Amino acid sequence: MESVRVQVSGKRVKAAGRIIGASAPEHPAFSASYDMVTDENGVTRRLSLRLAVASGERQMSISRDEEGTWMIESGSLHQRSTFDGALDVDVVLSPFFNSLPIRRFELQERSEDVEVPVVYVNLLELSVEGASITYSSGPDGIHVLSPLSSSTLKVDADGFVVDYPSLAQRI
Repeated sequence: MESVRVQVSGKRVKAAGRIIGASAPEHPAFSASYDMVTDENGVTRRLSLRLAVASGERQMSISRDEEGTWMIESGSLHQRSTFDGALDVDVVLSPFFNSLPIRRFELQERSEDVEVPVVYVNLLELSVEGASITYSSGPDGIHVLSPLSSSTLKVDADGFVVDYPSLAQRI
């Protein structure tokens, strides 16, 4: 389950969310929370993540400077990278983060295929890597091809995900 409070001003987005997952074969029970903000163009500026599992709690901070360099900080990890020009962060197990490139490219309003470099965050490991996600918008929704899955999303008129099959549905 993911709960997100979103404030929107033009393309600028500020979000505070929580993701809770029950124990499953592919992951342990967990609780995660985040705070995220974009700039006026919808480009992610910073993301703070906190994760709690039975073995303990961890946190991660991700920020992007004006020159396009990302700074990742998590415990002993301090990493700087451009992640191939990524403007977005994608968090595994969160439908919300797919909304950011959908809104920036206005894929809810037109049919288009875009390949988006992202800072790809494995939520349960709090690890990051550069990745590419392909979004293809059409009459049936927006098809998303990520390193871990392929699915066709339904979005609202503002570009926010309302149905991510096998993961989440807005209530």
